[in-house]
Amino acid sequence: MTVACVLAIAWSASPAMGGEGGEPFTGSVSRIDRDTRRFMIGSSWHAGCPTPLRDLRLVRVTYRGFDARPHHGRLAVHRRWADEILVVFRRLYRSGFPIRRVRLVDRFGADDRASMRHDNTSAFNCRYVAGTTTWSQHAYGRAVDLNPVENPYVDGTQVSPRRGRRYLDRTDVRPGMIVRGEVVVRAFRRIGWGWGGRWSSAKDYQHFSANGR
Repeated sequence: MTVACVLAIAWSASPAMGGEGGEPFTGSVSRIDRDTRRFMIGSSWHAGCPTPLRDLRLVRVTYRGFDARPHHGRLAVHRRWADEILVVFRRLYRSGFPIRRVRLVDRFGADDRASMRHDNTSAFNCRYVAGTTTWSQHAYGRAVDLNPVENPYVDGTQVSPRRGRRYLDRTDVRPGMIVRGEVVVRAFRRIGWGWGGRWSSAKDYQHFSANGR
């Protein structure tokens, strides 16, 4: 695994996918810098976390917004998966799949519910699975939640975030929704990650992780 890498792919986009010649995808993987460490400590990372900060990497990506224009965001993931996540986001960008925003969860005080309400795509967050004392896969830096509003967590009548209720009909496919067999599921499957939309009981349509949970 490289300590730092930069990936730039030039390609021609149609006007509907960003126009202006189609800005190329750019992304990078680097160690967590000093300012970001300060931002994360006491927020998404704290003493007792199962993953030390030295094992995390900052992944900078270009993503296609709902305005069809290029934007730039950051994710923190485990170093084991950093390069692969960069490739996933390159594939999503090239496909034109829209993403609302990509921000470190610390922008929302490491509050998962607040991050979801803002339809934020995020990765590392040292937290338990809701309602348990079991570490979430996010605490290991090996999970990504993508477009939570368009792809909510559903367990019976519980829907999180609440705005995700309008997306409960998964046959009515709208921009930003993750659909079985389509580009997002395929991109994560290529790196060996499973999708919460395939779970047998509750469905977590936003969730991808290395062990599928």
